[in-house]
Parts: sequence; C-alpha cells; structure tokens
Amino acid sequence: MPSDSPLILVDGSSYLFRAYHALPPLTNSQGEPTGAIVGVANMLRKLLQEYRPSRMAVVFDAPGPTFRDTLYDQYKAHRPPTPEELRVQIRPLHQLVQAMGLPLLLIEGVEADDVIGTLALQAEGPVLISTGDKDMAQLVSERVTLIDTMNDRLLDPAGVMAKFGVRPEQIIDFLALTGDSSDNIPGVPKCGPKTAAKWLEQYQTLDNLMNHADEIKGKIGESLRASLGFLPLSRQLTCIKLDVELPLGPAELVVQPPDRALLRQHYERMEARQLLAWLEREEGGGVQAPSATAAPIECQYQIILDQAKLDTWIERLRQAELFALDTETTSLNPMQAELVGLSFAIHPGEAAYVPLAHTAPGSPQQLDRAAVLDQLKPLLQDPARPKVMQNLKYDMSVLANYRIQLEGVAHDSMLQSYVLDAANRHDMDSLAQRYLGLKTITFEDIAGKGSKQLGFDQIPLEQAGPYAAEDADICLRLHQMLWPRLQAEPGLQRLYQDLEIPLAAVLSRIERSGVRIDAAMLRQQSGELAGQLAELERQAYQVAGRPFNLGSPKQIGEIFFDQLGLPVKAKTPKGAPSTAESVLEELADEGHELPRLILRHRALSKLKSTYTDKLPQMIDPHTGRVHTSYHQAVAATGRLSSSDPNLQNIPIRSEAGRRIRQAFIPEPGFVMLAADYSQIELRIMAHLSADDSLLTAFAQGADVHRATAAEVFADGDLSAVTPEQRRNAKAINFGLIYGMSAFGLARQLGIERSAAQDYVDLYFQRYPGVKAFMDRTRDQAHRQGYVETLFGRRLYLPEINARNGNRRAAAERTAINAPMQGSAADIIKRAMLAVDAWIQSEQPPLRLLMQVHDELVFEVREDYLDPASQKVRQLMQGAAELSVPLLVDIGRGANWDEAH
Repeated sequence: MPSDSPLILVDGSSYLFRAYHALPPLTNSQGEPTGAIVGVANMLRKLLQEYRPSRMAVVFDAPGPTFRDTLYDQYKAHRPPTPEELRVQIRPLHQLVQAMGLPLLLIEGVEADDVIGTLALQAEGPVLISTGDKDMAQLVSERVTLIDTMNDRLLDPAGVMAKFGVRPEQIIDFLALTGDSSDNIPGVPKCGPKTAAKWLEQYQTLDNLMNHADEIKGKIGESLRASLGFLPLSRQLTCIKLDVELPLGPAELVVQPPDRALLRQHYERMEARQLLAWLEREEGGGVQAPSATAAPIECQYQIILDQAKLDTWIERLRQAELFALDTETTSLNPMQAELVGLSFAIHPGEAAYVPLAHTAPGSPQQLDRAAVLDQLKPLLQDPARPKVMQNLKYDMSVLANYRIQLEGVAHDSMLQSYVLDAANRHDMDSLAQRYLGLKTITFEDIAGKGSKQLGFDQIPLEQAGPYAAEDADICLRLHQMLWPRLQAEPGLQRLYQDLEIPLAAVLSRIERSGVRIDAAMLRQQSGELAGQLAELERQAYQVAGRPFNLGSPKQIGEIFFDQLGLPVKAKTPKGAPSTAESVLEELADEGHELPRLILRHRALSKLKSTYTDKLPQMIDPHTGRVHTSYHQAVAATGRLSSSDPNLQNIPIRSEAGRRIRQAFIPEPGFVMLAADYSQIELRIMAHLSADDSLLTAFAQGADVHRATAAEVFADGDLSAVTPEQRRNAKAINFGLIYGMSAFGLARQLGIERSAAQDYVDLYFQRYPGVKAFMDRTRDQAHRQGYVETLFGRRLYLPEINARNGNRRAAAERTAINAPMQGSAADIIKRAMLAVDAWIQSEQPPLRLLMQVHDELVFEVREDYLDPASQKVRQLMQGAAELSVPLLVDIGRGANWDEAH
C-alpha cells in the first residue's frame, strides 16, 4: 500500500480501561453503566475527525488465556477480576465500534499488543498506534508513531528517547529490567527507569549487560546478578509478538461508512447527548464519503440474453450523451484475456450486462460473441460517441484482441481520481467508498479466494450479472462526482484531458507491441548466475567457518554478532540485531567481507529469479514477445511504473544487469534505438530555481557536475577539478534534489558528517538560487499543503504540518523533490504523445517498445536509423520549453544494452 495517510491501529483494551478509570461513572436512566463506552466513542471520534483515515482497526484483548500465561503462570495473576460495571460495557462497545464502520479485531491466544505489532510490521506505509500502553514504545520507528489520544502526545523515536532514556529497539530490554507491576513481571529489584537507561546506554543490550553483570557494583549489582536466571523470561514476556496469524491484513482494514441508524440506537440507549448532536451535525457521517448525504439510488440492473433487448440498449447508447463501458474477462493480463461479457450504464442506478461466454453449469443460452461485437463495433469505434471507463487502457487492449479500435473515450474515473489526488488508492472499490459512501460487490465476494477462486466465465450469471452491471454503474457515478471537481481546477483538467487520457491509448499500443528477448541467452545467464551464487555461498561459508542459509536473517545474525562479533548497527522490533540491507551495506562499507558477499548474493539471486529465470516463461505464445504492463495511477509523482515484468528495475550499472539488457533484441533487419534525456531533473532544477550559475552552465553546454565541483572545491577553476571532486559534486547535485541530508551525503562519500555539511553549505553559497527555491518550495508546501510540477500536477503532502518532526521533515524533502521528478515524468509523457502521433500519422518503420524512467526504447529498421534518430531527438527535445536546453542522448545497437 501507498505510504500516504497512516494506517491507524487503536489499542481498544487500553482505551476501555483508561476511559473507565479516568471518567466519572456514568449511567443511563435505566441504571446501565455507559461511561467507558462514551469515553471510548469520543476518543475514536476525535481520531476520525483529525486524521480522516482510509484504513483503521480497533483491537481488543480476546477473552481467555494467552501464550504468556503458558510461559509464566503468574503472568497478571494478581490482577483483580474485571469489575462487573465495566464487563457489561465490553460487548456493547464492540457493537458500537462496528456501527462506526471500523474494523474490529479480537484474536484468541494473544493480546491486543501482539495483533497491533503484527499489523504494524506488515504495513508498507506510515502507521499511527493510538494507545496509552508504554510497552508499545518498542514498536516505534521512523514509520511507526504512537499517539496518546487523552493528551494528544505523539511518541516518535526521539520522543521515546526523551521519555524513557533509551531507543525504541531497547524498550524490551528496558522493561525486562524495570519489570511491570501491572502485568506481574518481576524485573531487577531496586532497578528503576534511570538505572535501566544508564545500564543500556553503557552496555546497549540486556545480553551484553548480563555478560558483564560482575562489573556492576553495590547492592544493585547483587540484585542484577540474582535476577540473571529470570531476566530472559522477563524479556520474552515483555516482547510483543510480531507474527500473529490474522484474518485480515493491513490493506483490508478499510474504514466503511457508518451505520447511522444503528449508531443512533446506541447513542439513544446510552443517552449520550453530545454524541447524538455530533451525529446529527455530520448529516450522514462517514469519515471519507463526501456524497454520503445524497439519497440512495435504487439500482435497476438487467442481464441481456435476447437480441431484442440488445437492440434496445444499443439504440439507447447511440442516443446517450455519454455512457459507461466495462469489460469482464478471463485474465488480468490483457494479452491473454478472453472477453466474457460487456456492461453499460447510461444513468445512475441503471445498467445492463451482456454475457457472452459464461460456462458455469446451468448457464442460460447467451448471445453469440462475434455477432454482438460486430453489432457493437461501429458504436465502440465512433469517436463522436463519448464513453467513460475505469482503467480504460485495459479495456482498450482487450477489445483490440477482437479487432475493435476503441475511440471516443472521453473519461476514465481512475485517472480522474489520480489527477485530483495521486496519493490515494484508485481502484473502483476504494473510490466507491471514498466518494460515494458505497460498499461495492468485490470480485472475491462472487469468485472466492486463493487457489479455489473461480474465473469470471465460471461464475453463475445470477452473481456475475449484478457485479458486472454495478461496475459500469459505479464508473458512471464516479465520473459525475469527479468531473466537476476537475473542471473547477483548470490546470488539473488540462493535465487530465491533454496528457493522461491520450497517454492511455499510447501505453496500450506499447504494451501490445511487446519486446523480443533472447530466451536461450537468458537461460545461459541463469546457469552462469547459479554458478556465481554457488561460488559466493562457498566463499561465505569459508569466511563464516561453517555452512549456513544465506537467506535466513536469524542464522546471519548469529554468525555476524555472536560468532564474528560484528558491530550491531540497528535492531528489529523484537530487539534482535538487524540484518537488513542497509545494515549489510554499512558493514560492507566498513570493510567486513561477509556482509559484502551476502549483498552480492542477494543481488544476483534477485536478478536470476526475477529476470533470467522468469522472462523466458513470460514470452507470449501468440506474439513471441514479452509484454509488460504500465501503470499510470500508482506513483504519486506521476511517473509510470511497470510490472510483469518490471522493466524499471533492471540494473544498468552492474555487469549482470547489463547482460540481461543484452537479451532484449530487435526483430531481424531491425536495430534497437534508445533515447535518454540528459540530466533532466537537474535541468528542471535550473529552470525552477533560476540560479544564474546553473543556468549559465547548462546554456554553455558545460559538464554541470564538473562546474559544480569547480564552484565547491576549486574556487571556480575548472582545470583544477579532479575526477574524485567531480564524483563528489555529482553526489551533491543529485543528493540535494532527493533531499539528502549531510549525514546521508557523508555516508555516500565516506567522509565525516561535518565535512559533508561544509560541502552543502558551500554549495548553497555558490548556488543561492537553489537555496532560495528550496526555502520557497518548503514554505509554499506548508501554506497550501501541496506542491506542483511545471504542468500543474499536484502532489499533496498530508504530513507537511505534522507534529511529528521526522514525518514533517520527510514531507519537506518530498516537497522539494516532487516538482522535479514530477515535471520529468510529465515531460517524457508529453514526448511519448508526440512520438506516438508521428508514428500513427506517418507509419515510419519503427515501433516504440518501452519507457524506462527518462528513456524511450525503439525497434527501428536498419536503413531508417538516421532519420529515426533525428526525428525522435527533435520530438523529445521539443516536449517542453525550459530556460535551459533539453538534451537527448541517442544510442543504437544490436540489443538494449548496446543502444544505451
């Protein structure tokens, strides 16, 4: 999931007990206790109002023993039973949470902490945990923050250090030492928080402290040594479990529109006047359903099985000002997909599905697919008949399989949402909930899950029909909701209509063209990589002194830290020394051989499994080529991404990556041509900042990295610049674009942080326009909450004014980088439109095969190379007018690598 708005995880049990003890005992007129329910409801409402989350869960302890009771029979043994006046509020509170539209989790055998910890680890983006439990501090990281709703106190890594005197990864050891009287976990007698923090500052870990227990003097030392036998269990009890088997993952914790009628019943029973008043003011509630106040639409969906009904609908489609169209198929891969049916909608709530190839037992006779498509073809190919779709590129590609060139696509609800706010999810189910307040029928609802999931053609019509018709209906309703919003923003409207909509057709053509690969070469590379991996394993075993699993973090950790004594750079949420890639890179940079070998092994293993093994299996049997899928509505900056295969991640600087690119080859008689923008983001920086020195360097065609090196290191003397200084200047140029700190620059250059800071300071002295641009952009982002590209694309920054300093700083870095990266994305999209228009009008002997970052790759007939190079360079350099020249490097060769 996108790393935009945080996943909010609420410790419901903590809420419940805190509300019960903190608030006065409230009862309704029937004498029923309500105080805890009201308190929790208000805290949840406050979270919803402040964060308006799309994903959230409220987690309670399930009744019954947990695994900790098995580990230690005295765990929480001294706690009195739950007071009856609190116990009777638990079930109504669970019902209230569900009525609010919030996912509710109770998992037997573990505690709420363990469920929350597991979800926080699984989540891909930021996580906000709402709790008053200090044990949760062990989960805090750059991505995970705690909030105490009762006092609005946020706890990030710096906050944990300030509050406890230890880092988040030391909290487990800290709690093991101090003990937890509320859970009946004994720590070291007389060891308070200050002593525990002092010990951990000196010895870093509990294990290290225990190994040096003899060094601790006095009575407290005696207490420590007397506790050595219990401390490992104490640590185990305080450690949050991070691998709980859960019925729902983070992506499925979607906030639903509230059941207002049921909420009203709960609030009226509790006689909670403030909650009732809030419910009435909200007029339909829902934390993210702007149209939830609209009256519900009665849906009339038809399944068309006879020619007369089809004739009637086709005539209605001809007369409609706009109609929604959706295809149902057998595969998500448009090259392999067979058409199962089509659905249409003209008015909200009114839609029809035309089944064409359902094979489920008992399926009724359906109209002939070829005959229906022949009848629909003039309408679908008529540019004067406007159509709206959801993810039009897919439907366009599927219909092309049936020789239908879809025209007249005026709108795409997915792209409308993407242009309005790229950071959200843009699938139909999410959009329906966000903008219409509706829960749609999901594919899993009718097809099942996992290995037993049915293909769409296998689903009975009584289930498939309403699902398919709803797709068209919801698409039309989303358009009616989103299009006026785009029209109210002329810049976004132009971006949508002039760039994103026409680009979908270009991407469809590129995907269908595919690219030829040399399968035999890749298989040979797989064999060679297998040999290299075996040799790396042999070397790793030799350095380690024994065989081990190079893919096992546990075994790697044992060898690194227990056997070889390598320095611990970071810890996992469980408190174990981390073996993450960043840690391995840091250790390798320090000269440690085994981390270097493992990193090399990981890189080659990934290339083998992702490309050399897999690409030959992805050759389409009909075309003999590999067909990637490009995604327009994923990256927040506007950049395209690709999958199946991912062409963006094939390394260009490593030998193994270049060899994979050598397997991308043209048809006989053709040559590969690659056209790559030169330093486009730096040129955009020069344009946006209007810095005199940068503008001059680019205008004169200078080597901008050498020019920077001269300014920063050689008092402007180009002749004095050394190769190392140029490399350092390049790191500074690109590092600043991507928001790199002096710390990051120091690590990249292998120098002291103070020296890196000196470089940064000197750079800004030499390029004051860049510094002014960054300051201006930062201020603008804080004021308006978003930044824009040269062409009006917006990137919203929900964390730009966050109270959490780390999250706010990350948003500021994004604010500086996004206008450049986003503008570069817009420019190459404009170039693709220009190139495609030339290809469609003049039909030159070439094909556009791939778009990879700032590069376009073509297959060109040998005798047309010079005209193609000239025309492609002209079109790409003319894609935008900047205050510095746009330059395009052209390469050609017998394969992709040679052409680069």
